[in-house]
Amino acid sequence: MYLGIDLGTSGVKAMLMDADQRIVGSASGALEVSRPHPGWSEQDPADWIAATTEALDALRAAHPAELAAVRGIGLSGQMHGATLLDAADGVLRPCILWNDTRSHGEAAALDADPRFRAITGNIVFPGFTAPKLAWVKNNEPEIFAKVRWVLLPKDYLRLWLTGEHLSEMSDSAGTSWLDTGARTWSAALLAATELEERQMPRLVEGTDRAGTLRQELAARFGLGDGVVVAGGAGDNAASACGMGTVSDGAAFVSLGTSGVLFAANGSYLPNPQSAVHAFCHALPDTWHQMGVILSATDALNWHSRVTGVSAAELTAALGGSLKAPTGVTFLPYLSGERTPHNDASIRGAFVGLGHESDRAVLTQAVLEGVSFAIRDSLEALRLAGTQLTRVTAIGGGSRSRYWLQSIATALSLPVDVPADGDFGAAFGAARLGLIAATGADPVSVCTAPVTAETIEPVPALAAAYEEAYGRYRRLYPAIRDAVN
Repeated sequence: MYLGIDLGTSGVKAMLMDADQRIVGSASGALEVSRPHPGWSEQDPADWIAATTEALDALRAAHPAELAAVRGIGLSGQMHGATLLDAADGVLRPCILWNDTRSHGEAAALDADPRFRAITGNIVFPGFTAPKLAWVKNNEPEIFAKVRWVLLPKDYLRLWLTGEHLSEMSDSAGTSWLDTGARTWSAALLAATELEERQMPRLVEGTDRAGTLRQELAARFGLGDGVVVAGGAGDNAASACGMGTVSDGAAFVSLGTSGVLFAANGSYLPNPQSAVHAFCHALPDTWHQMGVILSATDALNWHSRVTGVSAAELTAALGGSLKAPTGVTFLPYLSGERTPHNDASIRGAFVGLGHESDRAVLTQAVLEGVSFAIRDSLEALRLAGTQLTRVTAIGGGSRSRYWLQSIATALSLPVDVPADGDFGAAFGAARLGLIAATGADPVSVCTAPVTAETIEPVPALAAAYEEAYGRYRRLYPAIRDAVN
């Protein structure tokens, strides 16, 4: 048996998987986010341990024999969080999370140093870890002076599980301190934030052994001795392992709260000017590129709240066949935008409204706006040297067949829909636990799910969609100039 633990923003999910990669059971523990000031987003690391304990207790209650047979554990987690520890591993302050924007000024200052883009292959975004440490140095110097360890969220869980200060490449690539091509910490970039490599965890690959479960925890949760803990992965790379998106050119589009277009790469292909993330993958000698939009299903959920109609009812009202764009355009920049604009201050808009613009027209515009934002990410990936031939859809938004038709037509790519199953980050983490414990070949383990259906682009609407996308592209600079 193998266990995957995914530390998300809203909860911890623990999943049991057998040697044939069949899911035996799963359980979760809830988390909340603290927002003490506008733009702040924090969590107490003690809550991560409490939520993990809740999930593991539930698994033990439901599947005691299977949990006792676990031989490997994989970890996945929300990326970029700054978890600061003192010399005794005490937590110095609440963790500053990935969606915290307080360090936008520090991020801009670090990004102005050309070494950061040159070495990391990425823009220094406000959500990344390095600018958060710069903010702490500038605003909480007494805390900064005590920092002995900087850990990412899932690696704090690893410290609790194993007693080891370790991380892996995919998660560490989101800190702005990793030499992403060389897969090692950059002393120069750490020095730019007045830190040293000794304050960073030792790096391993996601498939490597990265400690063993402490005996007292093994006894507490009913596991045996010598349970291996894998390096693991950041949440998107772990999801890619779960989806089998590990070979060069394989890709998925994730329609979650945010949206992600993720492509696996057999070589390192940075292009920071396009605001594409170029990160290490969880597998050795593999990288990935990622376009990220900040509001995907979040945009539809916002529309649902405003109209008082559920998201499912809104999309169902559009019918089963894709419609031509109406001329109403929605810019889904409700929380700013990352790829390709790197603009935290931009905000969303409807453009082209008329008396005839009813609720269905607005719903259609919202879905199209997200589809066009994902098309922006596709164009950014192309500029970075990645050519895709198809994508697989995951996430809650992928339940809308209409939306998938819109995405397929906007991208001019077929969209594969996997057969029912849970192929997310916890499953990918469990796969990494299996690889670390057994030494199995990663590619043979991280296979793609069976495709239940392929959604093809609608040829009759290709020209209309291309015209609407051009209009969408022209609106960003106009809105930017109006709000800034």
